[in-house]
Formats: sequence, C-alpha cells, structure tokens
Amino acid sequence: MCAAQQASATTPQPSDTAAQALSASLSRKVEIMIRSELGVPPEYNIAIGPRGKSNVAGYDRIAVTFSLPDEPNRAQTLDFLLSKDGNTLARLSKWDIANDPMAGLPITGRPVRGNVDAKVTIVNFDDLECPFCAKLNTEFFPDTINHYKGLVKFIYVDYPLTTIHPWAMHAAVNANCLAAQSGTAYWNYVDYLHTNGAEVSGSDNDPAKAAARLDHLAEQEGVRDHLDSARLEACVAKQDDSQIRAEMTAGDKLGVDSTPTFFVNGERWSGVLDESQLWIMIDRALREQGITPPPAEAPAAAGGAGTGQGQGDGSGGE
Repeated sequence: MCAAQQASATTPQPSDTAAQALSASLSRKVEIMIRSELGVPPEYNIAIGPRGKSNVAGYDRIAVTFSLPDEPNRAQTLDFLLSKDGNTLARLSKWDIANDPMAGLPITGRPVRGNVDAKVTIVNFDDLECPFCAKLNTEFFPDTINHYKGLVKFIYVDYPLTTIHPWAMHAAVNANCLAAQSGTAYWNYVDYLHTNGAEVSGSDNDPAKAAARLDHLAEQEGVRDHLDSARLEACVAKQDDSQIRAEMTAGDKLGVDSTPTFFVNGERWSGVLDESQLWIMIDRALREQGITPPPAEAPAAAGGAGTGQGQGDGSGGE
C-alpha cells in the first residue's frame, strides 16, 4: 500500500499535576522501540511526553506525538503505557462503537460508480499517484462491479500523499473540477491517471511538467464531455485544495493513514488484498442487509475501468 506513514490520532490528554519528564536515556529507549515496532519512517519526529497518571496498575501514561517538520498542523498524538520500572512499554486501545463509521465519511455529492441505490457502499480513500490504488481501480473494482451486478456502488474520497507523491494533490483538484460538472468526466480522468501514471510523471519526474500534463488531460476530458470550458479552466487554474484537505482531515479522524484504505459499509481495510477477500467483505455486508450474495465464480479478466479516457460508466453524483 502507499503509506501516509502517520499514526492514528487520539485526543491528547492534559499533563497531570505530578507529571515527571522521562530521563534522556529512557526517552530514547521508548522512541527506538516505538519506531521499530510501529515502522515509523525516519523523517517523522517523535516527542515523548512526561509520565502521567493512568488507570492501569503499575503503569504510567505517556503521550507520544508524531509529526512531520513541514506539516506541523497534522501532528498526531497517541497514548502509551510505561511501567513504573521503565522496562515495559504497552499500548492499550479502546474503540468507540456508538458512532456509525459511515456517518463520518465525506461522501456527500461525490461521484458514484455502480448502482446509486445499492445497499452496499464501498468508499475508497484514493491517491491518484498511488500504484496500489491503481491496481484496485484497474483490476479488482471493475471485476467487483461485474460480479455483483447492481448490488454495490463505489465512491472515491481524496487522500493524496503529498510527501511521497508530488502531483497527487494537483490531480485530485483537477478531478474534482471535472466532478463539479460531470460524474462521467470524473471517472474517465481517474481511470486514465490510474492507468497512465508513468506518462504523467515523465522520465524526469518534474512536478511542473506533470502539472501541465494533468491540466491538459483535464481540458481534453472537458472537451470530450462537452463541459463548460471557461468554468473548468478557471477551476483548474485556481487549484483550490480546501475540499480535499477537509476530506483528508475526515479520513484522519477515521484512522486513515495510507492508500488505498476503503470501507465496505463501514468495515475498514487498508492496503492491497486478494479479490476474494474483498468479496468476502462485500458478501458479509450484503447478508447484513438481508441480501443473498451472488454465487462465487472465478474472477473475470481485468478490464473495464482504467483502459483510458472515455471509458467512464456515466455514473453521476450521489
């Protein structure tokens, strides 16, 4: 999968009155263990907070903050448990099951692929420069639409990993400019980029040249689908990423930290998986809705989406 390489967020707790800072040597031990066990990339900073009172006997609470130097506003904090003797580090997780995960997904008005009235919704947090997202888009998802024949729908939400994918945000903005006028144009653009990412990057991986290619492709799609060219050009030129930033913030709150991450009626999965595993999740969601899943069959040959521009399915917004 394409990892955003961020830890899941929790709400930072205020320091206790009797909080005690860890010694430099113990703080370093804690940091090394966290980096090793969680696979934290080297570019991330880790700040270890002081000891505070916990509800677990024999352990203190410490708040650990993960941040990127160039994105301080997206710093995230996790609570860990540190034994009184300083020899054991633990993580106690708790989950709120009172809220429906689907309620927090920013899907209102997003283009829909498949049956807009389907009872099973697959929401995919997508990065248009992510090769693993491309695999799902060009292989698994078209097979799934064909297999379930009207029982499912797909909605993509933007989560461009800007630290590792330099043109992903620009592509997402352009895709949304198209989506504002046509769901078909949006899906055509998404499919094309997921099939031809290397073409956009170019041999020199120049972000400025990639942006120009992305704009040209968006303009071509606008002509193909008879969109309002002036409106499209103004949107592309403005490069307003506020909607995408809001979607990313919503994803962070739901524990999204990599792409692809998708939700099948609220059940989350991150990374690439076998097609049969995706179908198990969908079958489970269908049964929960009282719908008998279609019989299992050998996966169809990859096709449908991702074969190039002009291949959208004509689905509109929800």
